[in-house]
Amino acid sequence: MELGIALPTSGPLAGPAAIARVAQEAEQLGYDSLWTYERLLRPTAPVAMGGGDPQPVPEIYRVVYEPLETLSYVAALTDRIKLGTSIIDALLHPAVVLAKRLATLDQLSGGRTVAGLGQGWMPQEFAAAGVPMSRIGRGMDEVVAAMRACWGPDPVAYEGDFTHIAASEINPKPVQPRLPVLLGAMTPGGIRRAARIADGLNPVVITRDTLVDMTKAFRAAVEEQGRDPGSVTVVARANVPLTAEPLGDERPFLGGSPRQVADDLAGLEGTGVDHVLFATAGTETGLDETLSLYSDLIRLARR
Repeated sequence: MELGIALPTSGPLAGPAAIARVAQEAEQLGYDSLWTYERLLRPTAPVAMGGGDPQPVPEIYRVVYEPLETLSYVAALTDRIKLGTSIIDALLHPAVVLAKRLATLDQLSGGRTVAGLGQGWMPQEFAAAGVPMSRIGRGMDEVVAAMRACWGPDPVAYEGDFTHIAASEINPKPVQPRLPVLLGAMTPGGIRRAARIADGLNPVVITRDTLVDMTKAFRAAVEEQGRDPGSVTVVARANVPLTAEPLGDERPFLGGSPRQVADDLAGLEGTGVDHVLFATAGTETGLDETLSLYSDLIRLARR
């Protein structure tokens, strides 16, 4: 199983020096991937999140470094490790612009880019980007198709409901013959969409059972599409604490001490989960302790 780390692009540790240090030490420790995410803004008024009542937007979103510029910076500081987004809100960007930025990153990194995409959910971000929320759903299929067209042979041409590309040369192309696209999805419809148009699924971990069930549903849906279930990947995002001391019985799955997390990872072998990324940005510990815990985790997990 591959393991990844979310870069400190938000929260109290966010900054160029911390991003550079985490990137380089993660590669030295043997981690497989580094990840960023997108947040355009943090509204000062309460926002309804996840279908609940309006509440203050988490303070971690006060500063969020732009994901692709960050990964371009990190590409120059590393040699091997994969560089992924988990996730970029694809509907907030013109497809041709996002495709060209990702292709450029793939060139600058020597073919290490993983395009993790989502639809977005915050009305204030859609309004700021000038995109109607009614584009959610049908628009996601189109933006992925238009991006794949941009990464294909010239002349590129695409005619959709929201994207119109006249026959043109669009370069650079990605280094990778097929730049991998993951979809951040957890609903049945989102999982089916990922099975239809993406190279992988990027769900957030809630419990072990829900993760395993989503993985099975995704691979089954891939097979229903006439695709090889072995050709896709599941990258689980664990937004959990990594702690020096073990947590009690109520700890979240994949959270706790390095030993507890390593045991959880062992329990995922054979379930179809290929990759776990840890979004434990050190909000409650300093950078030195966070990196020490990551060192312990990968040492125990690789055993």
